[in-house]
Amino acid sequence: MNRIDSISGIRYYLGKYGIHPRKKWGQNFLLDGNILRKIALSCNPGSENLLVEIGPGLGALTKELAAISRGVLAIEIDSSLREPLAESLHGLKNTYLKFADVLQIDLEEELRKAFGLQEISGYKVCANIPYNITTPIIFKLLETCPHMESATLMMQKEVARRILASPGSKEYGLLTLTTAYYADVKYMMPVSRNCFFPRPEVDSSVIQLLPIRGKRVQVKDELSFKKLLRVSFQKRRKTILNICADFFAREKPEIHSILTAIGIDPRSRPENLAIEQFARISNILGN
Repeated sequence: MNRIDSISGIRYYLGKYGIHPRKKWGQNFLLDGNILRKIALSCNPGSENLLVEIGPGLGALTKELAAISRGVLAIEIDSSLREPLAESLHGLKNTYLKFADVLQIDLEEELRKAFGLQEISGYKVCANIPYNITTPIIFKLLETCPHMESATLMMQKEVARRILASPGSKEYGLLTLTTAYYADVKYMMPVSRNCFFPRPEVDSSVIQLLPIRGKRVQVKDELSFKKLLRVSFQKRRKTILNICADFFAREKPEIHSILTAIGIDPRSRPENLAIEQFARISNILGN
């Protein structure tokens, strides 16, 4: 059988089935067996855990995941990969394929059906996600998958840096804070662009999201809090005083007094504030 973690193996499957990698779906196939094994092990699935893989491609990571877990539900948007995946995963009894857009399905219901579960318990997610839908996938997982224990995600290095950014850095922004609202984030490993075929133009990183039960901060009005975050970083060159005066429709002297009273410098800009400070602002000024 042709190895799917080598250039020759990938070319075999692409040629045999007339497949052309599609940039819009991030179809850059990993061909480094060592990296594949490291990613699989970093999920720390355990033999009794179920895994969901998003975007199995030709199945190289799927095979690694299947070998160290109870089972894998692999969700693939590209139906042209049906035949090559059937060939590359032949004989794996604990792997199920679902051809669908992960953003359009109930992921936990699909997992329940695939493995005949009466109810969903803890499971883990592993994915190599393309840049143009990185954010929607992250929030699909964090907002609609209450039983997910972790998500190990490979993405563009620059996006990972934004998620992991610290206050005051140029990468710190809306993606940093909205991810932090739902989860702890761990940096796992770098992945060079040279580990893919076709070779992409950028390097990648693997990070792991660990959902926080009950959210990182408690807010009185979640919709208003999220809107405050979004508006703040749309106007990130303004001070938090001016942003809050506009957002809450109050006079600046009043806002200045309240911000000072809760320990926030009114001259601060959004990138200098931690999520706890935004929560404090939302809870006090939102009344």
